[in-house]
Amino acid sequence: MTPSPDDERWMRHALALAARAEREHDEIPVGAVLVDAEGRMIGEGWNRNIGDRDPSAHAEIVAMREAGRALGNHRLIGCTLYVTLEPCAMCAMATVHARVARVVYAASDPKTGAAGSVFDLLTDPRHNHRVEVAGGLLADEAGSMLTNYFRRKRGKPPL
Repeated sequence: MTPSPDDERWMRHALALAARAEREHDEIPVGAVLVDAEGRMIGEGWNRNIGDRDPSAHAEIVAMREAGRALGNHRLIGCTLYVTLEPCAMCAMATVHARVARVVYAASDPKTGAAGSVFDLLTDPRHNHRVEVAGGLLADEAGSMLTNYFRRKRGKPPL
């Protein structure tokens, strides 16, 4: 994938949200930004499941909820979701149901990734909607942030 300048700009914004999640809320550092077809940000979020005591409050879900309110619609047609970690099954299926056009993610998730690493829910032909997927944009930055968060939680020095 050759990222566009806009792709990199939005992913950097998602990375800033991920850093904020860790710094301000001690949440797992994952950030997400939803951009409409005209290139306007309509939703953003970071992991809030620990603080909100809500297992569904992943960064992608938080961003999609905000975008739905901004658009006044549960359908996010033509939108691109930028997220710092490959979506899990819950987030991938919410993305399909919302009719998001495209997902761009940074780091792959070899344990629960549902955009091609473990499952491929976004492009599964059995669904009534398929999402274009591009992975690996700024993956090293996102991966380092996640690795260092978990190392800190385990009392180990950052890499």
